[in-house]
Amino acid sequence: MYAAGLRVSELINLQVTDIDSQRQLICVRQGKGHRDRQVMLSPKLLELLRIYWKRYRPRTWLFPGRNPQRPIIQTTVWHICDQARATAHLSKRVSPHTLRHCFATHLLEDGTDLRRIQILMGHRNLKTTARYLHVSNLTVRSTVSPLDRLCYPVEPIPAS
Repeated sequence: MYAAGLRVSELINLQVTDIDSQRQLICVRQGKGHRDRQVMLSPKLLELLRIYWKRYRPRTWLFPGRNPQRPIIQTTVWHICDQARATAHLSKRVSPHTLRHCFATHLLEDGTDLRRIQILMGHRNLKTTARYLHVSNLTVRSTVSPLDRLCYPVEPIPAS
């Protein structure tokens, strides 16, 4: 979820065939608003997915539920997030959406433009993506002013 900014519903509905390792893409089918989109497949995530696949050999669903003919359920994903929070000794609440939120915030802090984040997140409206702007003032603080890019001689101001 963190590596690709997926919603919980998108994660649980991933099928093995949605992972395109050649093109480094994940195909998200029928996401929110019943829209398809593609998101990046991180090389690190691909490596982890290959290890996972070799161990569990999922057939249809990338993350099958107790019944392999059905996907994992959302409640299980919430429990996994809570277990990870406890293992990491975090006191703050962690939800699956926290991972999605961190994905967007970290991209923003790394200088990714808002329109690209909008596409990756699957937001129909840029205003939805813009909510992440207030989260990080690192972006504002790390932006170089156009004035600082100009080459001009600095002359001392004469004392009066």
